[in-house]
Amino acid sequence: MSEAQRAADAAEAWSRAQAAANRHGLRIAELTEMAEYDAAAELFCRIWRVGSADELINTGLMRALAYAGNYVVGAYRGGALVGAAVAFRGADHLHSHITGVVPEAQGGGVGYALKQHQRAWSLARGIAEVCWTFDPLVRRNARFNLHKLGALPTAYLPDFYGAMTDGVNVGDASDRLYVTWRLDSARAEAAARGVPTEPSTEGARALVMRVGDRPEPTGPPAPESRRLLVALPLDVEALRATDPELAAPWRLAVREALVGALAAGYAITALTRDGYYLLERS
Repeated sequence: MSEAQRAADAAEAWSRAQAAANRHGLRIAELTEMAEYDAAAELFCRIWRVGSADELINTGLMRALAYAGNYVVGAYRGGALVGAAVAFRGADHLHSHITGVVPEAQGGGVGYALKQHQRAWSLARGIAEVCWTFDPLVRRNARFNLHKLGALPTAYLPDFYGAMTDGVNVGDASDRLYVTWRLDSARAEAAARGVPTEPSTEGARALVMRVGDRPEPTGPPAPESRRLLVALPLDVEALRATDPELAAPWRLAVREALVGALAAGYAITALTRDGYYLLERS
């Protein structure tokens, strides 16, 4: 790709990012002052319900990352910090380490505006991919990542972070899906325009079904299966709080199904509106 085309793509991404921020009444800016890093650390502590930023990411580390040219950004609404994101450069991509939105602003476009800003920031620096991890059982995050942004899972990482003690993840294995957001892909560009794709599930066979609140594995796929479905719990975050003994079977059922299917050559391509991962094999 020519430098002129890269500049044009970055300019268009900045335009769409600014439009997303304006649409939701936000100002998104890189953080540069200690007080701003302090506020971001406090915001992350509130979201993940921890007593110390050292359990997540602290002020000093944010300052060092920003000084070294990494991505440390806040989203403001009416002067109040309502979201923040921190990412650092990998060998050939940007790794988005943590992004959070205060509970009262969740679902209000803050996360989307932050990620579109991150997309434009990366493209302006010649970075074509952003990668991160998320809990595969959290349905709203899966839907956001795969459809609202156009990212795709590329690996299943069992218990990736080991035991976690924050108020969101404590008591559960830290399985994660690793996603790759190809910023100049047709999926990402369509998502930035607000027209995410919805692939067909015709002929798909369910590896895990949802029966009431419980998972029901159905066994390995037939060799001729081109499409597979793996159910998620309706709301695993609520389930952890109300019935952790029921949340545990979901973790194991989804892990076994996704790990096996990925090893067999399938790729996760979507999350259906009713909460099933769609996997396809070319």
